[in-house]
Amino acid sequence: MNAIIHRLRSLTLAQQFFLAGGMVTLVAVLLVSFLVTHVVTQAVTKNAAATTALYVDSIIAPILPDLSSTDQLDGSIERALDETLAHGALGRRLVSFRLWRKDGTIIYSNDKDLEGLQVPQSGDRAAAFEGQLVANYESADDDEGMMERVAGGPFLEIYNPVLQPWSGEVVAVAEFYENAAEVKKSLTRVLLLTWLTIICVLAFFFLALSLIVVRGSSTIEKQRLALRDRIRELNRLLRENTELGERVRRASRETAALNEQFLRKVGADIHDGPLQSIAYAAMCVDSPSIRFGNGQNVDRLNDVDAIKESLEDAIGELRLICKGLVLPEIESLAIDQVLSHVVSTYRARTGADVALSTQASTIPITPAARICAYRFVQEALNNGWIHADGQGQFVRQSFVDQTLIIVVGDSGPGFDPGCVDRDRLGLFGMKERLESVGGHLEVAPSSFGTLLTMRLPIYEAEAV
Repeated sequence: MNAIIHRLRSLTLAQQFFLAGGMVTLVAVLLVSFLVTHVVTQAVTKNAAATTALYVDSIIAPILPDLSSTDQLDGSIERALDETLAHGALGRRLVSFRLWRKDGTIIYSNDKDLEGLQVPQSGDRAAAFEGQLVANYESADDDEGMMERVAGGPFLEIYNPVLQPWSGEVVAVAEFYENAAEVKKSLTRVLLLTWLTIICVLAFFFLALSLIVVRGSSTIEKQRLALRDRIRELNRLLRENTELGERVRRASRETAALNEQFLRKVGADIHDGPLQSIAYAAMCVDSPSIRFGNGQNVDRLNDVDAIKESLEDAIGELRLICKGLVLPEIESLAIDQVLSHVVSTYRARTGADVALSTQASTIPITPAARICAYRFVQEALNNGWIHADGQGQFVRQSFVDQTLIIVVGDSGPGFDPGCVDRDRLGLFGMKERLESVGGHLEVAPSSFGTLLTMRLPIYEAEAV
């Protein structure tokens, strides 16, 4: 049973409608057809019976005596009835005829063996003695219907009340069976036409409703499939957003740690560089030739030159540190111009030859994406200068499927990323910075050099 229910639920609305609607329509056709058949049969039977009864009344009633005072018919009346019932149109259609008295006695019959037979009143005959015209369309099956059974059927069984002319009292009941072959043909024709009409009308309504249901079911099915695809897409985006959120949180944690390490590195660079030069200059200021004017004038001049040189070295180193910390104005530059700027700055500082290849594009790039690209190329070129002596360095930029791709490489000795200490800021700083804006870093080291590739979907960079 559960399997059947599951099977039904798996059907489309149109299929369910065809199954249920077909069954309901079939039941409706049968019920309406049988009801209409019954009504039509009753109407045809009553009309045919009324016509025959009127004909019989007009011919037979004048022959009969006053049955309210006569218990039996004399021979002349019986012969007149026999003659009348055996000839003419009525004789050809009439199978049997009986005349009943109120006490249930047959006082006349065209089957003489039945005359004088007394049968208690019941059913249709009793209704006829109440003044009703009773008609049935059937085959003869009563005990006294030998002639009807021999003649076959079908018949119109009619019970017609015989009234006393001046009082209107029912004094007898005429029971007769009429051959209903013609009635059967007419009835069959009417019933066939009725069934055909009912079937056509219900079929028309069913087909009209089916077209509406099929159209609605098709629309619902398309919407269901579209909704399912939309839900699948939303689930995918939800998973990606969850993963991206986790990457952002992880990148934020790593960035905090890297910022702390970066600050320590900046502090170390200042301490080991310009601060040493300033300390040396301060020592020279404390020399006796400067403080007290002792010694030769030449010694004083030498100390002053040393102080000046140390301070100039400190200033130069501080400028280099600041230049690496502060970005140039790149907010209004296209991505190819940003890369050209960082490469030219690197060339001017190191004198290294860097091959630059860019792809111009009308895709809008956010400031976050420009800064990320600038820092990536700057750090990758600096690492190539430190670890590969700037050998064979190049920068390539392109767009593929709304994704910004930048490749920085060199022809140095290469390295193993698994052996890089996490305290080193370069590689891990680039990785965390890219992941914080939705991108990712690919490292392809070898014994013939290193390739660093950043991939940054533009729509993700715009959402940051």
